[in-house]
Amino acid sequence: MPHQPDSILLFDGVCHMCHSAVQFVLRHNRDQDIFFASLQSDIAKQLLAAHGYAENRLQSVVFFDGNTLYTKSDAALQVGKKLGGGWRALSLLGLAIPRFLRDPVYLWIARNRYRWFGKSEQCFLPTPAMRARFLD
Repeated sequence: MPHQPDSILLFDGVCHMCHSAVQFVLRHNRDQDIFFASLQSDIAKQLLAAHGYAENRLQSVVFFDGNTLYTKSDAALQVGKKLGGGWRALSLLGLAIPRFLRDPVYLWIARNRYRWFGKSEQCFLPTPAMRARFLD
């Protein structure tokens, strides 16, 4: 596998809520140092396998920052730390809440995301301007 960026966000490529979250990160990641791949992609499968995860085992956003893999609420909050404005401070506050309280809320949202926001039959297609930040 060629050299990968340090910060990679894996998202559910058929989830409308996840598409919106990726667009949010694209707008607010001032350093443009977060790259993206859908959980359904070959690169995601390779990254997850390298960290001992089967791709079908995860029902969560996954964030790689350096050699560290984050899932569930940790992933979302670690991404938030890399965003501009007040998102970093808000994420740091969120990380102060114990994971055993955060993750059940995350999982409740994750279980209901298709019902609330819908599901696509195909993965999110970025605009040409966004494309450079997506891994194949």
